[in-house]
Amino acid sequence: MTRIIAGSALVILFAAIVLATTPIGCQQNGPESIATTTDGEVGRELSARAKKGVEVVKIKGRTFHLDLAADNPTRMLGLGGREVIPEDGGMLFVFPVARGLKFVMRNCPTDIDVAFLDSLGNVTAVHHMPSEEPQKPDEADFAYENRLARYSSRFAAQYAIELKGGMMEQLGLKAGDHIDLDYKRLKRLAR
Repeated sequence: MTRIIAGSALVILFAAIVLATTPIGCQQNGPESIATTTDGEVGRELSARAKKGVEVVKIKGRTFHLDLAADNPTRMLGLGGREVIPEDGGMLFVFPVARGLKFVMRNCPTDIDVAFLDSLGNVTAVHHMPSEEPQKPDEADFAYENRLARYSSRFAAQYAIELKGGMMEQLGLKAGDHIDLDYKRLKRLAR
């Protein structure tokens, strides 16, 4: 009996380690992504994920409408597959607990900026993440995943904000800055 319990605990521990070290990042979204109009302007249709919630967030005096990613499937999808990110759009990632985070540009055809925030809303790191070469048809998932650059929160983070590439520099956002959010409500949403 002890062996089974110990073996089960080992399997659970291994699964927790794999989940904790798997980088979050862009994924291909498919047809539920934000639609674009024929003249190139971003349509007002929100992605299926955004129907779960859009957070209005003020950063350095500018208002953004961020799709909420508060569960593992939505966090893994991220902004992947989106060829256009609106000037006032992006994504707010919410995690159940603060921990070291690493994001990658998996299936992201456009540059993205990311800011990691601790549990109080203090920015721990800001990165510009240029788009990566897509996975080649003959490239194994493992090889593709290993060649992607990792962007670290540097310290424990509970939130991440992704915006259009170049936006963080335009805003002048840097480590040590603070972003106000409804942290109590967001923590309750995290799964």
